[in-house]
Amino acid sequence: MSRRSKTKKKIILPDPIFNSKLVNMLTVRILKHGKKTLAQRIIYEALGIIKERATNDPLATLEKAIRNVTPLVEVKAKRVGGSTYQVPMEVRAYRGTNLALRWITRFSRERSGKSMAIKLANEIMDAANETGSSIRKREETHRMAEANKAFAHYRY
Repeated sequence: MSRRSKTKKKIILPDPIFNSKLVNMLTVRILKHGKKTLAQRIIYEALGIIKERATNDPLATLEKAIRNVTPLVEVKAKRVGGSTYQVPMEVRAYRGTNLALRWITRFSRERSGKSMAIKLANEIMDAANETGSSIRKREETHRMAEANKAFAHYRY
């Protein structure tokens, strides 16, 4: 962490088709080797697949999935007197959204399937229906925080 000054928060611009900041944030998470157009194509294909399968709007499904995956608490390591404690901390909204997007992209990459667009669409649909690996990760994070509730007084 920089000792000089706080970094300025970058302004997120909405994506060109859906005019959504959330889709643009997802594009940045999927991005590899600076190929933004390829990442956007993958996301738009995935949202097209969701539109075919689900009856409602694909953007609403994506928002619901991210809302379902977003954790409320997480554990952070804190050293106190030579020993390290896992201290449960509340997650801010922006960090929660970032974690949710990171988990969705990670677990969609790990899925078995033909293309990244299909895997991403399946992970988003599973997250919207409260199943899948990203939901399991959120539950695991909450369990860790619950187990270490005794160290909550070390919060900083």
